[in-house]
Amino acid sequence: MSKRDYYEVLGVQRGASKDEIKKAYRKLALKYHPDRNPDDKEAEAKFKEASEAAEILLDDNKKSRYDQFGHAGVDGQSGFGQGGFGAGGDFGDLGDIFGDIFGDILGGGRRGGRRRHRGTPGNDLQMTLDVSFEEAAFGAEKNISLTRFVECETCHGSGAKSGTQPSTCDMCQGMGEVRRQQGFFTVATTCPKCQGSGQMVTDPCGTCSGQGRKKKKVDLAVKVPVGIDTNQRLKLSGEGDSGTQGAPNGDLYVVINVLNHSIFERDGFDIHCTVPISFSQAALGASIEVPTLDGKVEVTVPEGTQSGKKMRLKGKGIQRLGAYGVGDLILTIHVETPTKLSSEQKEIFKRLSELESNEKSHPMSRGFFDKVKDLFH
Repeated sequence: MSKRDYYEVLGVQRGASKDEIKKAYRKLALKYHPDRNPDDKEAEAKFKEASEAAEILLDDNKKSRYDQFGHAGVDGQSGFGQGGFGAGGDFGDLGDIFGDIFGDILGGGRRGGRRRHRGTPGNDLQMTLDVSFEEAAFGAEKNISLTRFVECETCHGSGAKSGTQPSTCDMCQGMGEVRRQQGFFTVATTCPKCQGSGQMVTDPCGTCSGQGRKKKKVDLAVKVPVGIDTNQRLKLSGEGDSGTQGAPNGDLYVVINVLNHSIFERDGFDIHCTVPISFSQAALGASIEVPTLDGKVEVTVPEGTQSGKKMRLKGKGIQRLGAYGVGDLILTIHVETPTKLSSEQKEIFKRLSELESNEKSHPMSRGFFDKVKDLFH
């Protein structure tokens, strides 16, 4: 099978600069690298093809011959066609790019072909914070306490005894990783002896036993935003466990738990409240005071209000989290049946019962019992 044009393989124009070629190759190599595509023969072939193209086009002499004679001018000149990566000798710019790609894939930074000394990032932590209904609605600042790993103040995170310094790891020679040849590419893994730090502590700090950090109880202030709800999380960057050897700290996630309210129930950004009224208020209508988050307000109950009727008070709910607008307060009217009647009240209700024959006063019950008659006759 004839080879594809190297410029076509990399997706660059003839006359492209070295920087453009490097950028194009790096993008393809990251996409098709075998570490990211295990057991994918097609990706492996594309990776080899891109690497071969980049090797030729980044070498001035090989590129000149290729531009003049095509593949015939460089056949046998590619290390990728001579037994795999590394078999063709000095790869120049391509070797630097390849090292950078390994750094991206394996998560390590490289400079000059050597990994920067890095420890282990701190763990993320999570805790639950109880807030009141009102604190969730209006926002608040809460104080929390937690125990976490912090940098040792004696050795300042080095893990070494005062007056001493960690030594270079003899297994990885300070690189923090060990390499082995696997097929046509090199695999780099974290050094098992120094755990990737590139250093070994031979005389450990007495305060932290050489760990570079220790457990400590800390107090933090947490700002609870307006409108937050149960199970939503707040992220406090860098407030998790301390990293080792200068690695970044983890984050702290605070999971919100909004406590129940004695009167209100929340549904998104709306609030629900059940309001009891008497028979007489329901029948005759009334002006009543109802609670809101901002205090009491007066509402009018229409004459002939039935139990279960809902009334909506616009803008009396909860501020939308991180957005404009406020939910509503939804009142559910409950007509309360009186209990423990006095003799006078019983007489009044008996008299009322005698007057209830007027079907216009009870249209719902009159219609219901008419339907029952029709059902059984």
